[in-house]
Amino acid sequence: MQCTFLYRHHMMSTFILLLLLTGVSLNMSAERIDSLRYEAEIRASFSAGANTPFWLVNNLQGLGNPEKNSGFARGALYKDMDESRRFSWGAGIDLAGAWRNTSPFYIHQLYGEVKYRSLDALIGSKVISTDYNDPRLSSGSLLYSVNALPIPQVRVGIFDYADFWGCKGWFAVKGYIAYGMFTDSAWQREWVADDTKRTEDVLFHSKGLWIRGGNPDRFPLQAEVGIEMATQFGGTAYENGKVVHRHAGFKDWLKAFFPVKNTRESLMGESTSIDGNMLGQYTIALSWQPKADWSVRGYYEHFFEDQSMMTFEYGWKDGLWGIEAEFPENRFVSKLVYEFLYTKDQAGAVNNDSSDKVPEQVSGRDNYYNNSFYPGWQHWGMGIGNPLMLSPIYNENHLLTFLDNRIIAHHFGIAGNPTNDLDYRLLLSFSKNWGSYARPYPEVLNNFNALAEVTWHPAKFKGWYGSFGVACDTGSLLGRSLGVAVTLGKTGFFRMSKKSKR
Repeated sequence: MQCTFLYRHHMMSTFILLLLLTGVSLNMSAERIDSLRYEAEIRASFSAGANTPFWLVNNLQGLGNPEKNSGFARGALYKDMDESRRFSWGAGIDLAGAWRNTSPFYIHQLYGEVKYRSLDALIGSKVISTDYNDPRLSSGSLLYSVNALPIPQVRVGIFDYADFWGCKGWFAVKGYIAYGMFTDSAWQREWVADDTKRTEDVLFHSKGLWIRGGNPDRFPLQAEVGIEMATQFGGTAYENGKVVHRHAGFKDWLKAFFPVKNTRESLMGESTSIDGNMLGQYTIALSWQPKADWSVRGYYEHFFEDQSMMTFEYGWKDGLWGIEAEFPENRFVSKLVYEFLYTKDQAGAVNNDSSDKVPEQVSGRDNYYNNSFYPGWQHWGMGIGNPLMLSPIYNENHLLTFLDNRIIAHHFGIAGNPTNDLDYRLLLSFSKNWGSYARPYPEVLNNFNALAEVTWHPAKFKGWYGSFGVACDTGSLLGRSLGVAVTLGKTGFFRMSKKSKR
């Protein structure tokens, strides 16, 4: 299954232009559930220096690219679900054309979904944001951020918190199970350096379970705890003329759900610890909201690869610590996020699988986001997890691997609304980078990334918005870059049913 269609650029530009012109004529009445919602947007970035600055590339749902002077245009149409009804359905199509990017055309989103009471089902590609990280201000979750293109999948479960029976709102649960497939096989063939590792037709599995305790109507403290896991399995890998096939029968789908000890070999011939590339994270959060107009929330994400770091056998030194504060309405700061990311330990620098010569098994050198068989936790070159561990798309040698996964980072996100028509956000990130255990840097590299962005959504021109962002990079990791991004967009509704006559 491939989602790459190499249409000509002028055909895509014509499509977007027609959608924009059509959007102007649509009925811009108040938002209605029985309406189709549309979006049309064009974005261009212009840069000088080593790359397009970091925060003009990352956390753009896979549509960003380090190539200088790049951009995209997209048009989307959605039928949103009505959460107030017991049964509801939704669907969406979101197409994008791009220049100086990994592909000239993307099926960004294409999905259908259905809901009955608290049960949900989704099929297709849809951008899914985590509840634990603000998608505009956070650096990104360790397992799933909004940094890569969505993965087509079938997902079932309870997507939003549902109350336990008889607990009077004090306890709630949510969870899901998903299977899908990566769509970047053709792109890997074109982009990856000759005779280096790449894969085709890789399958995807993910699952999660969260429990929430607390009733804000009775007491302002809420607590959440959860676990989420993901697996890459199946597919075919190529490296240095060697080809290894991984079957994807029913037993393999079960093994992805229940990770088991692996008996297969990697591309280099050694035995691997888990059948497939298994990774995951624990999430813990505490929220305090004494009043409706302000709150503070602390959260922690503990990442793990395979079975090591999944229990307390090894110290939980690595993780993402964050604090998020929302303030009463004012003209200066409405929200503040601070995050501290530490990934240096990775269960330690020593690793040994037990054998006749050395019977002791020692888990270490976890090599976050990488795998001996698969190119790692990426989609179309963009990391699926936190982008501060640089995505493979940055590798000038076109190796599809994460070369920078041992870091210490500080990240700030600030947002505000100076006027009713204007809002802003600031992103500031600083990191020290050690490379990886397999490929350490000769010396510690520093990296600083900043973004200042203003968005204007005038009340006189309903549905229209425009944004202007200035960003820069400094430091020895990415070098110096300075750039700007300009975005123009239109949103609105096309009424599906007419008002009834009295």
